[in-house]
Amino acid sequence: MQRILVIGCSGGGKSTLARKLGQRLDIPVIPLDSIWWQPGWVPLGHEKLRPLVEKMVAEESWIIDGNFPDTFPKRLARADTVIWIDRPRLVNFARAFGRFLKLRGTVREEMGEGCPEKFDLEFARYIWTYNREVAPRMAALIRQHGSHTEVVRLRKDSEIAEFLEAI
Repeated sequence: MQRILVIGCSGGGKSTLARKLGQRLDIPVIPLDSIWWQPGWVPLGHEKLRPLVEKMVAEESWIIDGNFPDTFPKRLARADTVIWIDRPRLVNFARAFGRFLKLRGTVREEMGEGCPEKFDLEFARYIWTYNREVAPRMAALIRQHGSHTEVVRLRKDSEIAEFLEAI
C-alpha cells in the first residue's frame, strides 16, 4: 500500500484511521477537508481543487482522506488501495455530534484554518443521507474506475483495529 484513499461518512473515523496509517506506513496524509475549506467555512471550489489533487496524486506515496466525488476518479486512477469506513448512519451521526460537543470552537488539525468545529443542519443532513446519496455514487465510481485497486470495507471498530494490527 503506497497510494491509499480513505473514504466514508463524516463521523466514521476516516481522519483517525488515515493518521494512524500514515504513522505506521510512514506515508504523508492529505486531509482533503483542510484544502477544500477556507477560513470561515468557504469552499475552495472544484476548479481550484482539481489541479491541486492532480499534483497530489502524481506523488509516489500518499494517503488521501476524504470523499469529494468530483475528484475521486483522478485519485482512484493512481490509488492502489481504497479503505471505505462503512458505518451505520446513527453511529456516524452520534460520533460527529459528540465530536462537535467536545471540540466546538476549536479547529481540528485535518480542517482548514479558520474553520472551527461545527454541527449545523446542512452537516446533519449530509451525514443522515450519506448512505443513500453519496455512498452509491462512490461505489459506482469504484466499479467504473477502480478495478485495479484493492477495496477494504471496514464496518466496526474491531475491524479497524484488526486491519491496523495486520499492517
